Amino acid sequence: MHFSYFIVYRRGANRDLAASDADLERFAGIVRATPGLAKALVYTPDAAADPYLNDGLPPPLAAQLYFGDVADLEAALARDGHLQALAAPGALTSLAGAEVVQQAMLTRTFAVPDPVVRTAPGRVPCSYLVTYPGPAEDLNEWLAFYITHHPVPMAKLPGIREIEILTRIDWCGFLPWPRANDMLRNKVVFDDAAALAAALASPVRHEMRADFKRFPPYAGGSTHFPMATRTVAP
Repeated sequence: MHFSYFIVYRRGANRDLAASDADLERFAGIVRATPGLAKALVYTPDAAADPYLNDGLPPPLAAQLYFGDVADLEAALARDGHLQALAAPGALTSLAGAEVVQQAMLTRTFAVPDPVVRTAPGRVPCSYLVTYPGPAEDLNEWLAFYITHHPVPMAKLPGIREIEILTRIDWCGFLPWPRANDMLRNKVVFDDAAALAAALASPVRHEMRADFKRFPPYAGGSTHFPMATRTVAP
């Protein structure tokens, strides 16, 4: 298992908010140089229709930073940690009006039939980022059901390359942004947005919906966003 640190830039009232190419390069450069980083994924908006859901515009920018040890994650987020550069004044001027949230989570991975990404030239993989803020009536029962049951139909989605389920942890960090306390996130990855759309249009999506209806009681709903996914290697 790895630890993941999420940063999500939310639009707030500004529907036109978008990260500039220069800011994306600056962001990737800071992240790439993080001591102890295993890898990072930078997410930008993509589009893929879901027959059951439409949660509006995706966040203009999000990132998932992977660490093999929680100590490395916490060192990067320390008062004098490397990632303080992301919160420096003027770091990402194009996203100056964004509402930024952060969360560290435990990352669980699940097997898929064919994990080899086959993205055509000029395209990038597409991740479907799903968040359940909670709360659940019984968090332990809810997580146990989700982790045990939901990856089974997910793994049947045509063209799926990766499944992750992430659950919250206690963590130390001193970046100035508010902390999310979402009870669970999941991520499924496809070759590109067209492959995600095809998977969501398949009969497996209906099987997933039926499984969703068996979830133990919870509140808070969920969000689902298709995101173009670029890997940043240290």
